[in-house]
Amino acid sequence: MVVGGRARVLRPRSVEEIADAFDVARRDGVSLGLRGAGCSYGDASVNEGGHTLDISGMNRILAWDPETGIADLEGGVTIEELWKHILADGYWPKVVSGTMFPTVAGTSAMNIHGKNNFKVGTFGDNVLDFDLVLPSGEVRTCSRESHADLFHAAIGGFGMLGCFSRIRTRTTKVHSGELEVRGISVHDLGEMMERMEAERADADYLVGWIDCFGRDGNLGRGLIHQARYLPPGADPHPEQTLRVAHQVLPSSILGFPKSEIWRFMRLLANDFGWRAMCYAKHQMGRMEGMSGWHRMPHAAFNFLLDFVPNWKFAYGRRPGHGLIQYQSFLPKETAGDVYRALLEHCHARGIVSYLGVFKRHRPDPFWMTHSNDGWSLALDFKVTPGGRAALWRMCDELTEIVLEGGGKFYFAKDLVIGHETMMRMFPTRNRAAFLALKRELDPECLLQTNLWRRVFTPMESPA
Repeated sequence: MVVGGRARVLRPRSVEEIADAFDVARRDGVSLGLRGAGCSYGDASVNEGGHTLDISGMNRILAWDPETGIADLEGGVTIEELWKHILADGYWPKVVSGTMFPTVAGTSAMNIHGKNNFKVGTFGDNVLDFDLVLPSGEVRTCSRESHADLFHAAIGGFGMLGCFSRIRTRTTKVHSGELEVRGISVHDLGEMMERMEAERADADYLVGWIDCFGRDGNLGRGLIHQARYLPPGADPHPEQTLRVAHQVLPSSILGFPKSEIWRFMRLLANDFGWRAMCYAKHQMGRMEGMSGWHRMPHAAFNFLLDFVPNWKFAYGRRPGHGLIQYQSFLPKETAGDVYRALLEHCHARGIVSYLGVFKRHRPDPFWMTHSNDGWSLALDFKVTPGGRAALWRMCDELTEIVLEGGGKFYFAKDLVIGHETMMRMFPTRNRAAFLALKRELDPECLLQTNLWRRVFTPMESPA
């Protein structure tokens, strides 16, 4: 849904101006929230009533080494700017989200994951070091060897310890601008999990689409997309496919300008229309599953959310309208049973997700991580003023089921969990260590957002 608030926006162009932004907020007696490109689904970059630091103006690529594939970036560099800079040298970012527009400061703060999490981990797993501007104005260079605690707390720490001004990260060597991709149609959730586990060793990317309207014997039916990098020599024209022009997403779909497609989608953004769309996609997926391997540009495979600009408008643009995404992460031991229970509960409440996305994950060492050795399911729900209360009640019920199964949630996509849920989903030692570092580095609790106030107060805020 539409989330926001009034705030004074500060747009620094240097480390010194970031430090000045902290001083401005301190002088004005307000909190300061950090914002990259504002791609989070919830309130992670909203600081209503305070100031907001927008890092997007600091977007220089400081160094790029095509011998090692290591990029040194200012915090405001976007995933788009990164891949366009390195592609011609035969590299692709290690981890990307479903959209190319987040900044690397934002991807580090939220520790994003991609369709290859099971293979290469989160964005933070591939960061070598970073500079963090603290509320005091001090700049600390952090790595796994130097200031290791801050390294593991700030990545995934949703911007509550300092501002990422510089990030040095690894990238992936590729020998083509295309991937080999195939679809695998599955009848239910159990088959989806079995097939994804079976294909993990031979896949570089795996992602499942779930038709959430399927039920009973078809509960969790859908389509898996498996992708793998081409080996050297498999692409007869890498000099062409590694061009940026080969990756550009089409400007129209079926002859319609993409910028207007959301208006057509709005007509279908109801239970009847989306049920029909999901059924049609499932049937097309069965045909795709029989067609075997085909090739796709990296951008076309990875950035599905960018195919239709303003796609979220299809859910409504007026106050109180829109969508929320409910994404939960569960250990492999409980995931199958819990996700079946979630899908069944949605049917029982008469509130079915219009989009379900399923992924395999591996654990990481970051203190406030959402990741684990298991699975995630992201569910998109339409929000209306009349249905909001019932949807939030159902999400509370789903949350209890997830927590009972040992699950977690992801701050970049959340708008519904509260303080008690945060207390239950993180180990006490992680939560206590993070808050102790917050008190040490930000004793005034200058860094705040709506997300921080919703999830970490009233009991544990250092303010």
